[in-house]
Amino acid sequence: MKQIIGIVTSLSGEKTAVVSVSRQWRHPLYDKAVRRDKKYHCHYEGVKLAVGDKVAIIGCRPMSRLKRFKVVKKLKDR
Repeated sequence: MKQIIGIVTSLSGEKTAVVSVSRQWRHPLYDKAVRRDKKYHCHYEGVKLAVGDKVAIIGCRPMSRLKRFKVVKKLKDR
């Protein structure tokens, strides 16, 4: 599976982290850089996380209504 790199924006539950992933592309008609953010609810265990950490996430089986991803590793501290 493809790993996605994002930044932890919230630690909402006991084992849940909200990760914001930003992507950027050039608009085909207006030729302007467009940025879009998307939030993913991720499961994590055994990793010490804080808001602002850079993490790698990967898709997994559904763990709850919103959680479809899990944190693989922490890449960088704040």
